[in-house]
Amino acid sequence: MRAALLTVFLLLASLGPAAAGGTIRVAYAGSMGVVMDHHIGPAFAKENNVTYQGIGQGSYALARLIEGRRLPTDVFVAITPGPIDVLVKAGLIAQAEPVASTAMVIAYSPKSRFASALAGSTPWWQVLESPGLRFGRTDPTTDPQGRNIVFTMLLAERYYHQPGLAERILGPIVNHAQIFTETSILSRLEAGQLDASSGYESATRSHHLPFVPLPDEINLSNPAMDKDWYSTVHFSLTGPDGKPHEVHTQPLVFYAAALKDAPEPALAAKFVSFLLSPAGQAAFAETGYGKPKGTAIP
Repeated sequence: MRAALLTVFLLLASLGPAAAGGTIRVAYAGSMGVVMDHHIGPAFAKENNVTYQGIGQGSYALARLIEGRRLPTDVFVAITPGPIDVLVKAGLIAQAEPVASTAMVIAYSPKSRFASALAGSTPWWQVLESPGLRFGRTDPTTDPQGRNIVFTMLLAERYYHQPGLAERILGPIVNHAQIFTETSILSRLEAGQLDASSGYESATRSHHLPFVPLPDEINLSNPAMDKDWYSTVHFSLTGPDGKPHEVHTQPLVFYAAALKDAPEPALAAKFVSFLLSPAGQAAFAETGYGKPKGTAIP
């Protein structure tokens, strides 16, 4: 948590002066960096004559910072309902709107010596078990993607009839040798520092990286499969209270909410509306995101 907070403070300190029309501060799931900071944020700022400030981190880490009043925020954009629920329970959000969706994929580096195998006919899970392959993922205690890759591997065990597959590829649930921040993991792939990693299709497409698409049975993208299939897997994590908690699958939908104590409440409401506007939805589509799914929270 200290590292995440320090990163946020450094990011805030590096941002420039506000425009005459005010400043909109948006905390978003780290995988959304390209679409938020290079497309939607600048477009909203230009249209409304304001300064846009974007902070990307793991959604749960951001939710806890906002909950503790350590990150002044106008809008929170998270993936899965879980991080939103943290702020609903804290009384900081009245409603969150679904604004986009995605699916889990296996991203890989075009510089990797395993790239041809991942692009070929060998089953992806067999390639990931190769000795020497460097696999990356995010922290399941602070980031939904870190949880989702575990769910994907547990579902893959059942779908491909491969008992023990998750442990062979991932090791322990919290394996620090594989864990990187969500904002850096795809950059590490681009640089060739990792061979493969977990990824959302949206972010992977935004970074123009190759990836292995996964069937609906394991990519967590199909809400119709949640009750009877996705929800059959779960695992335990140590929560902020130091106690073990069972975690369960949630649909890969991005939700946006204006904070009740937003420094700029009018801008916050306009930003959420902009995400749902034709311009906002076009930006999502152009950067690899799917359409919104489901209904508002709560």
